Amino acid sequence: MAIGAHALLDLLGEWRGPGPSYEALADRIRLLVIDGRVSPGVRLPAERELAGELEVSRTTVTAAYERLREQGFAVSRQGSGTRTALPGAPARPTAPATGLLDFTKAALPAPSAMPDAVAEAATLLTPLLLDSGYDTVGLPLLREAIARRYTERGLPTDADQVLVTVGAQQAIVLVARALVSRGDRALIEVPTYPHAYDAIGAAGARLVTAPVSVDAPDGWDVDALEAVMRRTSPVIAYLMPDFQNPTGRSMSAPVRRRLLDAAAAQGTIVVVDETPAELDIDRPEKHPPLAAGAGGAHVVTIGSASKTMWGGLRVGWVRAERAMIRRLHAVRVNMDLGTPVIDQLVVARLFARFDEVLAERRAALAAGRAAIERILPAAFADWQVPHVHGGLAVWANIGAPVSSQLALAARGEGLLITAGPRFGVDGAFERFLRLPLTYAASQVEQAVAALQRAWPAAARHPLPEAGALTAVV
Repeated sequence: MAIGAHALLDLLGEWRGPGPSYEALADRIRLLVIDGRVSPGVRLPAERELAGELEVSRTTVTAAYERLREQGFAVSRQGSGTRTALPGAPARPTAPATGLLDFTKAALPAPSAMPDAVAEAATLLTPLLLDSGYDTVGLPLLREAIARRYTERGLPTDADQVLVTVGAQQAIVLVARALVSRGDRALIEVPTYPHAYDAIGAAGARLVTAPVSVDAPDGWDVDALEAVMRRTSPVIAYLMPDFQNPTGRSMSAPVRRRLLDAAAAQGTIVVVDETPAELDIDRPEKHPPLAAGAGGAHVVTIGSASKTMWGGLRVGWVRAERAMIRRLHAVRVNMDLGTPVIDQLVVARLFARFDEVLAERRAALAAGRAAIERILPAAFADWQVPHVHGGLAVWANIGAPVSSQLALAARGEGLLITAGPRFGVDGAFERFLRLPLTYAASQVEQAVAALQRAWPAAARHPLPEAGALTAVV
């Protein structure tokens, strides 16, 4: 695999800082590798080509590549150029010997009901062993359980309106492949779940954006959203209306109505990611699934067991009208041969006690929120930590455009954390950091201490205030 100079330039964003250019370039490429935006083993552009695209000297690029090799983030071989790599050990000896504390995953451990659900699933497996085990639609038992849950929440659903997938990520990829043709426009929120816009972009879409803010009264700038839809007529709009990742915001009822009306007017299919929708801690208002009020809009809903149940259960689903499910299934059979049967049975059994599971999840998230709101402001008085009513994370404003530098420095202090730009495009959101609510108070204290140690080095090299930062944040 290889990445071209122009594509790398898009990912780098506003990479220059006050220090040496080669150090800034190496640091930003290193961050792209750490965040997964550039995979290990990808061939970087030739030095002369990248120098021309960046409008710097070839010496700068050569020194940056050498710096990456010294740090273990690149390897070079005669005739095959320079390729990205991940070092086998932490970048600095200050990282704890037990490993890195991973705050890149906003996910909870398995619920207490999991062992019983696994045991019950094992008894249900026996009669299915006589079958081949290949099923690209999903077990009837699970599809019926998912349909019942939607119906209980206010969206009448039958089992044949549900397609079971290998996690929500496959569902997003499937929807993108089925509905997007190369060159089509697709609307996404910014910031948003990065693997979603990666998948939609990989399907060939041209991304257009609508902002979500922790400060705006309704979160979504609905006027901007409507204007973007009118101007671009996107084929799909990927949105997360409940406990949006990473901001934790939820759409109000008026915003939902205006969104659906705008989508209906343009013929845009609304792809709703509901993976965090039921992780309500204390939200004052209750909302049915967005599709319940679709009216003339076409809505495809994506769900998953990963956030509410456990990430080790690779089970997701799509809920849509029957014709759409048939369309998606026709694409799915070319992707894989079905979702693991035992995982589906475990999820079906957890649905039988889902209220109990959710109560446990909500208590854990409430405790995580309390820890963040107590520990983080005490350590960083200037940071703005919004109060969220649910979801998996808070989107903290760290007061300076240093999120990328802070993520890099924190790794050396034993903490993995995702920089704000990973949730946006074109290098935006350098003033923000996503902090999960899914960790115990002791782990939050450890993470915040690592951020405190990393902060002085990061704060010495803020990014310029111009460009995408001021336009978007």
